[in-house]
Amino acid sequence: MSTDADSASLVATWRGVALCHAKVSGALDKALEREHGIGLSEFEVLERLATTDGGDGRRMQDLAEAVCLSQSALSRLIGRLETDGLVQRAMCADDRRGIYAHVTPEGRALWEKARPTHRSVLADQLPANAPANGSLSA
Repeated sequence: MSTDADSASLVATWRGVALCHAKVSGALDKALEREHGIGLSEFEVLERLATTDGGDGRRMQDLAEAVCLSQSALSRLIGRLETDGLVQRAMCADDRRGIYAHVTPEGRALWEKARPTHRSVLADQLPANAPANGSLSA
């Protein structure tokens, strides 16, 4: 059974995580927009697509989960990136219900140009002991 002290500690930990996320995300979004004309969500999608093994793209459903967006939000974002010539959508050859997103050469070039900005902001903003796997437990 948890005590009030346990509960307060959990809430304090959560607030610290949320504050860190907000500060880092804000700094990333501002720097990427200022220097490359894209937001953090666009960068994350380009990075996930550019680093996919084999260049086969990613299934939209898997990509939505990887970047923590709803499928409808990802679809709108992919639509904007597609309009800008940075990604393409394609039907899955094995399953006509599946749609894949692929980075274009222009999208890869933008990601490569923006990557140092992204990494620099992360180095400036994240604590040295931040967990690398997305988990707060040791």
